[in-house]
Amino acid sequence: MLSINLDRETENYLADIISEENISSEELLKKLIYEHWQSLKPRKTLLQRRGGHPQHLLENAPPNLSLRENRKKVVAAYETAKLQRTICESVPDWMDELGERELKGGWKNELVALNEEAPVVLRVNTLKTSRRELQKQLADDEGIETEAPPEFPDALLLAQRQNIFTRQQFKDGLFEVQDAGSKLIAPFLHVSPGMRVIDACAGAGGKTLHLASLLQNKGRIIALDTEVWKLDELKKRARRAGASNVETRLIENSKTIKRLENSCDRLLLDVPCSGLGVLKRNPDAKWKLNLDFIERVKELQQHILVDYCNLVKPGGMLVYSTCSILPSENEEQVNKFLQSQSGKFELQEQKTILPSQGYDGFYMARMVRKQ
Repeated sequence: MLSINLDRETENYLADIISEENISSEELLKKLIYEHWQSLKPRKTLLQRRGGHPQHLLENAPPNLSLRENRKKVVAAYETAKLQRTICESVPDWMDELGERELKGGWKNELVALNEEAPVVLRVNTLKTSRRELQKQLADDEGIETEAPPEFPDALLLAQRQNIFTRQQFKDGLFEVQDAGSKLIAPFLHVSPGMRVIDACAGAGGKTLHLASLLQNKGRIIALDTEVWKLDELKKRARRAGASNVETRLIENSKTIKRLENSCDRLLLDVPCSGLGVLKRNPDAKWKLNLDFIERVKELQQHILVDYCNLVKPGGMLVYSTCSILPSENEEQVNKFLQSQSGKFELQEQKTILPSQGYDGFYMARMVRKQ
């Protein structure tokens, strides 16, 4: 909290603003300082010369530009700021424009949802326990209350946020932390025990492990990635989960992919993306992203679709998924791919999970290889 000495009259009118506008004193001071710094040249010079400390800005302001005489200006600036979505929702201008262009009127609701706190959701490892058993164990042994959402049969939602990774149940591999929206992707592949499945962008293996539980440790999962450290982490997680049907392979070059052509019943392409669907979980990402990156990642998405699609056998199924809510990374990519394949693949179903539905945002499309 800032500590600034003000005269009683100034304190009184600041208190009035705080009461009228229903904001904190710290927020008000930040807005006052920013407004003066941006619009009043003498104060900008003073702020730079005195090291930027708010006390110097307020105490040394010219009399004709005192806070008392500028109250209307400050309030007007605050009212204007409240109408600017990029300020209220804390999002870069370019991202706001992109979201508005791609999602039209729906962007406003999604942007609000992306600023909400992400819930903590557990995926029950059905290789070792059931949802009912884990829920009871967490409550009895750890005092952790959870909800069992009916729309997600292997999920438990924490009633209160806490560090769950220190619990014995996690160390024993009874659950993984995985958002509810993400948990819809593995079942979307329609796998059954005994199948051969390739997770071609496996990363650290969240969806790989879910597939292992759906396969009941029967059949085989080949988890591919270009990063060794991610595959090493996947191996550790698989051992903890008791997933014995997972094999990891590093993608070293195009030959790695070529050797696996026509070899699997199901193919998961959970491709790199902008991550705009999971900003509530990674809020700092919006200040690291840029349009150039998004254009490059869209090129990579199409490259993966075209180059990896032949891993699945004729009659098998491919699922393309992202954690983005932009149509240009989702439906448009699938349509472009299908057009390039001249009838080789057929779209069966596609689904979008939006942040406004309460969880992270995801997209998934299931296609069948016809020839």
